[in-house]
Amino acid sequence: MMSKSFFLKSVCFLTLSVLLAFAPPANKITVYLIGDSTMSIKQVKYYPETGWGMPFAYFFDESVTVDNRAQNGRSTRTFIEENRWQPVADGLKEGDYVFIQFGHNDEVKTKKSYTAEGEFRSNLIRFITETRTKKATPILITPVARRQFDAAGKIVDTHAVYSEIVRAVATEYKTPMIDLDKQGQDLYQRAGVENSRLFFNQLAPGEHPNYPEGKEDNTHFNELGARKIAELVLANIKSLKLDLADRIVKPETK
Repeated sequence: MMSKSFFLKSVCFLTLSVLLAFAPPANKITVYLIGDSTMSIKQVKYYPETGWGMPFAYFFDESVTVDNRAQNGRSTRTFIEENRWQPVADGLKEGDYVFIQFGHNDEVKTKKSYTAEGEFRSNLIRFITETRTKKATPILITPVARRQFDAAGKIVDTHAVYSEIVRAVATEYKTPMIDLDKQGQDLYQRAGVENSRLFFNQLAPGEHPNYPEGKEDNTHFNELGARKIAELVLANIKSLKLDLADRIVKPETK
């Protein structure tokens, strides 16, 4: 004979199942990615070079559209000057996110994209404030670490000044931040001098038709490296307890 407690539990379970079945779908949102070549979508002629924003797009359910606006060679200044930021700002709606990762091209004084430290800071603040004006959420990201080791096999910090500006702005403006500089360095150090090469677009002559003479790149990722960095970003979304974490695809249970 069915116990009363078992009957009640069964009724509650069935009621919950019905409610979930008819629950309204989550509001659709857009996650914008703005940044440089380490994040951007690559043309086929550059494969196997892969921006981390490419695998990142597949982490979320159907309520999320990842709009990757990152471009090779861009700094905060050139991204704004080329009118790449304004269309993002204009299109933002409540609930959207903007992941902001610059620094690689801002910090190099010999590049046309060079952005002085004060202007870099001001541009980050602009991205934050204009995003919040639309009731969207800005996420600051330090420039992702390059692969550079010293003679003793210790990873070298190549973004010290500009990464620290990102950290300072994040603290001052109470903005969630993902430290891909520090976390990237930790990833490469754990892998070691040789195995960390497996994350980057490094090819021997004749190994890939896009690079017949080979490639020795310690900045741009291959598919594996891009996936590893995207997974770091995903882990940070969870640890920061962003609402976006609820939209990450859940593994199927059998």
